[in-house]
Amino acid sequence: MSTIGSFEGFQPVALKPDGDDQPSEGDSLPVDEGSSGRDSVPSRMARQPSVTESVLYPNPYTRPHCTRKYFVTRPGAIETAREDLRNHVAETMDEVVQGFWLLTEVDHWNNEKERVVAITDNTLLICKYDFIMLSCVQFQRIPLSSIYHICLGKFAFPGTSLDKRQGEGIRISWGKSKEQSILSRWNPWSTEVPYATFTEHPMKNSSEMFHEICKMSAFTANLVPAVQNAHKTSSGPGRGKGVMVSTEPILIETYTGLMSFIGNRNKLGYSLARGSIGF
Repeated sequence: MSTIGSFEGFQPVALKPDGDDQPSEGDSLPVDEGSSGRDSVPSRMARQPSVTESVLYPNPYTRPHCTRKYFVTRPGAIETAREDLRNHVAETMDEVVQGFWLLTEVDHWNNEKERVVAITDNTLLICKYDFIMLSCVQFQRIPLSSIYHICLGKFAFPGTSLDKRQGEGIRISWGKSKEQSILSRWNPWSTEVPYATFTEHPMKNSSEMFHEICKMSAFTANLVPAVQNAHKTSSGPGRGKGVMVSTEPILIETYTGLMSFIGNRNKLGYSLARGSIGF
């Protein structure tokens, strides 16, 4: 018989009986010349999915598709806000800023508002900052010596409220310890509310820098001793009374909460990219 070609490279393979799924000695993959059988094991293992990648994700600091819509996270935005506030304090108040924080103010109608908060030598400064136009829109100055109560705790709401907030916050009360007037309580735009309530900003975990400036515990740790020191050095009528720090639920009296339900779901209190309105 005539032969078609030489097949010296082929080796005989023993047939396995039916039902035997175990590999035989002759089923091993061919190995390149110059490499040993031990080198083939790592090459097969390298093609397997990496276990390390599954552990690293999701990374709480890597969410660019969610953070870019907040203008405060744009490069240079928070740095510009700090510089503007520092210059404003130096020119108009002749004081030195001790620290800056980016927080969310929760008003008496449970509406969220993006705020830059600064503590100076004698003042708590609450700034409404436009991160789109990079300009200060509104300032609220509270003398540290006028703060008489700092409350830490979880938020509490009436049973009929539609927008019950989870988490914890801080409420800072100043002036005389008297109840809020009925007119200011039922006016959602009132500026005569004798307290301010804050919670952490949604971008707290967007980066390591925002994790520091949005941390509620860091703000509290700087505010309490600053207020205590202001009471000691104050020469006003309330000198010596000090400040009371308590841990109790923070009540927000929104009995329906429809206005805050719509506003907070759409983040109307933040400098946010809203997308295209026209066509």
